[in-house]
Amino acid sequence: MANAFGIVNFSGKQIWVDGMQTYRPIGAFSFLGRYRVIDFPISNLTNSGIEHIQVYIRRKPRSLTEHLGTGRHYNINSKRGKMHILFSENGVENDIYNNDIAAFIENMNCIERVHYPYVVIAPSYMIYSMDFDSLLHTHIDSGADITLLYHSVDNAKENYLNCNTLELNRQKGVNGIEQNHGNAKNRNIFMDTYILKKDLFIELVNKAHKLSSAYSFADIVNSECGELDIRGVAHRGYFASITDFKSYYDANISLIDFKTSTGLFDENWPIYTRTNDSCPTQYFETSDVKNSVVSNGCLIEGTVENSIIGRGCVIKPGAVVKNSVILPGVTIGKDVNVDSFVVDKNARLIHEKSILADPSHPGYIRRDDTL
Repeated sequence: MANAFGIVNFSGKQIWVDGMQTYRPIGAFSFLGRYRVIDFPISNLTNSGIEHIQVYIRRKPRSLTEHLGTGRHYNINSKRGKMHILFSENGVENDIYNNDIAAFIENMNCIERVHYPYVVIAPSYMIYSMDFDSLLHTHIDSGADITLLYHSVDNAKENYLNCNTLELNRQKGVNGIEQNHGNAKNRNIFMDTYILKKDLFIELVNKAHKLSSAYSFADIVNSECGELDIRGVAHRGYFASITDFKSYYDANISLIDFKTSTGLFDENWPIYTRTNDSCPTQYFETSDVKNSVVSNGCLIEGTVENSIIGRGCVIKPGAVVKNSVILPGVTIGKDVNVDSFVVDKNARLIHEKSILADPSHPGYIRRDDTL
């Protein structure tokens, strides 16, 4: 059991996913048909032996709290483990005052009562696998004040534009944290993941609160780079950051490829999620499914290619679904052609027969909508 507690933090102030985030926080987004985005950081924590977890939610909490429940489906020990869902009510939607520092200050008594000496902070909008117990030991052995996790990429000019980057020296020390402005292709993308002592965490939160009401935790850590020993550790394997609509679409579609998915999924590192008892998907004689991920409980009579199909979807005869992410409960009517769209939960595409977009600019159908 790791000697740390976990914090799953909400998305940064510059992050907004058009359409989908109107209904729920990013952590509650359906992913690969059967998961939610938040399943990945919580599974990383519990697989690492971290069983006391605080989940912070800023807005639209219903769908996320329903999914999290008591946390039992994440394999948290029922006697010594605990999932604590905490809320931030400062400011209004998209207000600069409604940041993670304000949430930590508002719930400081819950943080102070935790008896673990270290804290692991992970984001609710990034998807990756990581052994935090191993990372914690690396942090302790290094003697650093703070350890930050980063992922090196060679496509930062076009992607990760709402993410922060780390400026590292030759010894992997962190000289600064700044937003990716897309002016270089090779960048060390900061994964919003921190390891530090609980006492230092509390000290930095209080300092940030006094310095500026608009400060985030990343801002205060950046300001301390010259005073504290802050080091970066490289992440290997699959990494995706859900910071806008296109990145959500791309992350889903990329994992259809089996080789790519092996960088995220490991039989010895399970990703837990809330399950249901729906029946297996039924494929009719008229169905034709290729290179897709199809969840349980579906009725497939049409054609599905290079797509993600969520639980309980219905694809009628003659319907064609290509290059699309279909969320749970969607009905695609007879002879409807859908290409390069994200179709939100419980939408019904029946009357409009041609719903097409370019994969470089995917379209979006709203939740519960009928076309």
